[in-house]
Amino acid sequence: MKIFQLCYDKALQWSRHKNAPYFLGGMSVAESVIFPIPVDVMLAPMALANPEKAWRFALIASIGSVIGGIFGYFLGMYAFEGLLQPWIIELGYQTRLDTAIEWFSEYGVWVVFLAGFSPIPYKVFTISAGFLQLAIIPFILASLVGRSMRFFLVAALMYWGGADMEYRLRKHIETIGWAVVIIIAALYFYFR
Repeated sequence: MKIFQLCYDKALQWSRHKNAPYFLGGMSVAESVIFPIPVDVMLAPMALANPEKAWRFALIASIGSVIGGIFGYFLGMYAFEGLLQPWIIELGYQTRLDTAIEWFSEYGVWVVFLAGFSPIPYKVFTISAGFLQLAIIPFILASLVGRSMRFFLVAALMYWGGADMEYRLRKHIETIGWAVVIIIAALYFYFR
C-alpha cells in the first residue's frame, strides 16, 4: 500500500487549488501557535506545482508564520500558567519547553532565529519567548529572518528542482515518508 504517494499526489492536487495561498497563510499562522504539521508540507508541493509563484508562497508562509509567532508570544506572556501550561504537559511538550527556556537563557534572541531550523517546533519558542518576556522587536526581527530563510530555502529547492524534483520526490516518496516516520519515532523515544 502506497500511503505517502497517495498523500503526495493529494497535496499536489490541493496545492493547485485557487485558494491554496490562503490555506498556506492560515496554516503558517496556526503552525506557529498550535498546529502540529510543519508548513513545509504545504509549501513544497505548492512551489512544485507553480514554480513561477514559489517566492510568493515563501513570502506568504514567512509573514503568516511571524504573525502566528506574535500571537504565540502574547499567549505565552498572558495565558501561560492558566491556559497553556496544562496543555503543554498533556501533549508531552514539557521537556521541549524546558530545553527552549534553557536555550533562551544561554543564547537570548538568537534562539528564535535558530528555531526556524531546529527539530523543536517553532511554537515552543514563540510561547517561551512570551512567557520569558523577551523583548518583542528583537523577537519579531529574529522570527522574520529565521522563518524566511527556512521557507525561501524550501521554495528555492522546489523552484530549481522543477519537474525533475517533482518526479524524483514522487518516485521516492514512500522511502522518504517511512524514513521520516522512523526518525520521528526514534526522536520521540530518545527525548521521552
